[in-house]
Amino acid sequence: MHTMVIGQRLIVLTALLLVGITVPACQEDDAPPTLTTTAPTAPGTDADSPTTANPRSRTFEFDYGVTVRDVPAGSRLLVWLPVPQTTSHQQASRLRQDVPVEPQQTTESKYGNQMLHFELEPSSAKPLTFQVTWQITRNEVRGLDHSDPDARLDDAKRKTFLSANAKVPIDGKPLTLIDSSKLSCDNPIELGRSLYERVDDHMRYDKSQPGYGNGDVLWACDSGFGNCTDFHSLFISLARGQDLPARFEIGFPLPPTRGEGTIGGYHCWAQFHVDGHGWVPTDISEADKHPELKNYYYGNLTEDRVQLTVGRDITLEPAQQGEPLNYFIYPHIEVDGKSWPVEKTDRAFAFRDR
Repeated sequence: MHTMVIGQRLIVLTALLLVGITVPACQEDDAPPTLTTTAPTAPGTDADSPTTANPRSRTFEFDYGVTVRDVPAGSRLLVWLPVPQTTSHQQASRLRQDVPVEPQQTTESKYGNQMLHFELEPSSAKPLTFQVTWQITRNEVRGLDHSDPDARLDDAKRKTFLSANAKVPIDGKPLTLIDSSKLSCDNPIELGRSLYERVDDHMRYDKSQPGYGNGDVLWACDSGFGNCTDFHSLFISLARGQDLPARFEIGFPLPPTRGEGTIGGYHCWAQFHVDGHGWVPTDISEADKHPELKNYYYGNLTEDRVQLTVGRDITLEPAQQGEPLNYFIYPHIEVDGKSWPVEKTDRAFAFRDR
């Protein structure tokens, strides 16, 4: 049954390719989704956009899948898949799954990220596919339009979102990029905007050279280019260095055009927290790619995305072998206690608007 379903989906994907929907070649970074040939439009710029008092929303099915190849029969196979989060701006529910065993849904303790955990001993070396389909309703985020006078972080969260990560220092070289005496430290919204501008001035969206995509702040300081991971890691570093709590969020992008297609790779963004206001989003790499939307991407996020996880240096539940994950967006797979090579997996992500 699983083989039949997978075969049918491969036929559908082939048909999509034949009608002109392209599959990006790289799935290791924020590759663009299919069906899009234009930049996202800011609210109110076309006849179909609602007013600023009515944020847009989008409901779609989201397929998250991986096929694992060449696992020896009788070995212990562990698979962790991230689960789309349900938040004030996103509702997620599991619709169906094509998997060899029933998963356990778990939650890690540091950030509250949920995941599906599979454990099995394959009886043969044939490929094993794990595919889960979710229904997502995603709302546009208007982070500056409304404030919550009661918004406060508890001590544990404040410490988490002010602390350094392995690749995100909060002192030293990053702080040499800014002149603290010229920052509006008494006004967190203005401070966030100053840091947003500084990161955009320093960074250039460029994936033509190696080294990007790790969210290594020292590398971003030196290189001055990278992808969304590098932009937002630098922003988070600068924000935390100014005592402004900030967090890393990661998921997948969708094209603004409604329809269906495959998704080539992840996208990430950052949010910072202001007591008495709440979380304020930034999407600086999109602003760099689309300067006409620079004002929009400070404080707003389009509905054309799905969020999966929050944070860096993640320990899964149950804990994986080895070091914490830099971030958690792709499947984590272990065979007999060792990470399974990415080259022996095939990832597949797709969406269908409803």
